[in-house]
Amino acid sequence: MAFNGLGMNLGNLSRLSDAESRSISSENPAGGKGAGAMTVPDEKNFARKLGRGWKAAPNTTVEPGQTQVLADIHGSGAIQQMWITPTGTWRNLILRMTWDDAPTPAVECPLGDFFACGWNRYAQFSSLAVCVNPGSALNCYWEMPFRRRAHLTLTNIGETASIIYYQINYTLTEVPDDAAYFHAQFRRVNPVPYKVPYVILDGVKGRGQYVGTYLAWGAHSPGWWGEGEIKFYLDGDGEFPTICGTGTEDYFGGSYNFDLGKEQGGYREFTTPYTGLQVIRPDGLYASQQRFGMYRWHVMDPVRFKSDLRVTIQDLGIEGDFRRGTLTHQAREDDVASVAYWYQTLPSPAFPPLPDLRRLQI
Repeated sequence: MAFNGLGMNLGNLSRLSDAESRSISSENPAGGKGAGAMTVPDEKNFARKLGRGWKAAPNTTVEPGQTQVLADIHGSGAIQQMWITPTGTWRNLILRMTWDDAPTPAVECPLGDFFACGWNRYAQFSSLAVCVNPGSALNCYWEMPFRRRAHLTLTNIGETASIIYYQINYTLTEVPDDAAYFHAQFRRVNPVPYKVPYVILDGVKGRGQYVGTYLAWGAHSPGWWGEGEIKFYLDGDGEFPTICGTGTEDYFGGSYNFDLGKEQGGYREFTTPYTGLQVIRPDGLYASQQRFGMYRWHVMDPVRFKSDLRVTIQDLGIEGDFRRGTLTHQAREDDVASVAYWYQTLPSPAFPPLPDLRRLQI
């Protein structure tokens, strides 16, 4: 069987394929073959002394209220890598992706949160699916197949313009019948109601697999905040889930509060291929709150569902004194935002409305 160029890994890099490599950026916004670097610089352009072909259109500007088309790809293939570096407030930029002319987008998410960096501040990490590099370089490697069309947009809901440098690398090739469509959904609740589980994902109908979670967590009160169990309700589960974790830090690949002790700096950031913790530390002035970001990619252990899926996590901490034996679990009311990543058959579920600009920021 001929290799279609998808599912890339070190083991198949040597295989030849009829897949065609293409790339979209502001230097080649349509991704056309032999159509890159064609901009003729004018007298205001940085390349005005060098002429055509010398970095004359490396970026684009998304004005307030504007929706910019990042990519409009026709044919069959898959997006294989995305890189973008924005100016301004990342949660003011809403990324949407629609596959095969579907009536609703399969991805709708603030830009920073989609790249697992949700607090409008740079926090470096390295993983297989997503990495964030200096100084504000957002990268993802999720494979995103489409059969007829891929339509990606970026909407600026803020009040100031954002300068965007970006590149979307994709291949045109045959997509197998059993390839599902990539989805990502953002949610935020601030504060989480007392004793009410936080919903990461709900309303999913169809067949597919859940492949990742990003949480941006803001603790509103002192004490350890990460005892909550994540729960996956699969294929008609009722009150009780099929998959139940043992704690927030456990699900994200850590243990014992991510804490090495005060004498060793307390919380310890880590970044691994499938799990990681970001600690957004106060600056001693206006950025007064400590915040956290956590990612968990189900690359080797996707959560498969046949008809429906619901995912929740508890906002749960601990109170009391360990030495005195008075420790108890305590429901909290924290600020929690999330991105759920999954593949499924079309049609996409209806997404809940995004928070308005003020609710995205506070």
